[in-house]
Amino acid sequence: MCTQNRKKVVTGVYGGSFNPIHIGHTRMAREVVARGLVDELWLVVSPQNPLKGDGLWEDAFRLELAKMAVVEIDGVEVSDVEFHLPKPNYMFTTLQSLSDRFPDREFVLIIGMDNWECFVKWYRWQDILQNYRLIVLPRQSFCDSKPCLSCVPEFSLGIEFAEVELVNISSSWIRSQMAEEPSYNGMGLLPAVWKKIKEEKR
Repeated sequence: MCTQNRKKVVTGVYGGSFNPIHIGHTRMAREVVARGLVDELWLVVSPQNPLKGDGLWEDAFRLELAKMAVVEIDGVEVSDVEFHLPKPNYMFTTLQSLSDRFPDREFVLIIGMDNWECFVKWYRWQDILQNYRLIVLPRQSFCDSKPCLSCVPEFSLGIEFAEVELVNISSSWIRSQMAEEPSYNGMGLLPAVWKKIKEEKR
């Protein structure tokens, strides 16, 4: 059988600290796949984000929570690829590593509007746009209008702004509630994830 013309699986890559993973992440992942924006979505847990500070929970724990959160979501998986790459972790390196390891897939980078606003600060951002398609998701804390593409006009055809409903919640807010509110009941977290966090006495 000839396989040269076989269509590649379109795999979305959504990276993050997931510190911890919350319902905003899982609902986004579910909707991106359900709407057919990609064939499957990989949530890539980062052990170190070069644009963020310290304060991350242990790598293995965040990875475990992420896997628990997506176990029942079809087409969504959690990847630890960045755990095996040099630190700090850069998305261009991650995408290259994935492309080399899985040549049968077309990898598409998925980011939120907050990351799009600072995308030109990313390591080798031009190379990302030259080699990979990009899907930008909205975020309620940012304006509804699409940001100007004047800095990346030659790449604009490879950038898609997807109208995906997102939950206005963040991991930092959850951590602050856990630290400040003894009565915090895990709002924003899946029950299994919240139970695991409580067991670890975070």
